[in-house]
Amino acid sequence: MSRRRSYDQYCATARALDSVGDRWTLLIVRELLAGPRRYTDLHADLPGVSTDVLASRLKDMERDDLALRRKLPPPAAASVYELTERGRGLLPVLTALAEWGAPALEERRPTDAVRAHWFAVPLLPVLDGLSGPAGPGADGGTGAGVVEVRLDEGAFHVRLGEGDPVYGDGPAESPDARLMLDADTCRALSGGALTVGDGVRDGRIEVSGDGPLAKVLRGE
Repeated sequence: MSRRRSYDQYCATARALDSVGDRWTLLIVRELLAGPRRYTDLHADLPGVSTDVLASRLKDMERDDLALRRKLPPPAAASVYELTERGRGLLPVLTALAEWGAPALEERRPTDAVRAHWFAVPLLPVLDGLSGPAGPGADGGTGAGVVEVRLDEGAFHVRLGEGDPVYGDGPAESPDARLMLDADTCRALSGGALTVGDGVRDGRIEVSGDGPLAKVLRGE
């Protein structure tokens, strides 16, 4: 096994960067926050990464107790990677990085790849606010449930009101509410330039569903 690269500094920040400072590592964490993923799925949703680099980063993450590899039971018979508890602890780090980096998304470059679920991490605090102590659902938990978010680029879903919000790639089986919006509106929401309520009133966000969570999102 190759020697671990290290800054050799007795500093918490340096120690953290020893584990996650390599290129692609935090983006792999972003992908695995959506749940267990096969190697081929990770490679497909990380355009630009080589197979050698991806395999190397995953081995490093296993070594550093950020991720583990396990075999699915039959009939799947496939191996998947998933985050450990320590790896899942990086969610606030990615949320803070997404907030800090949001202003750089004002202009989409022609070479930029995009996946719908890449908007999930920056939207988590926005949607979680609907079910938190200060959110509209505080009087009875009406902000809890599963929200499906649909963009032109695809869909993802977020589970709210059960501890830390968790997101998944793709549509939800039976969402409590569905949001339809575009990437620019997602960016405005995550950057604080737009609220869900204002987006609904302005026609930039369409909310469907009849349950309490959909009513909260519509401001009813």
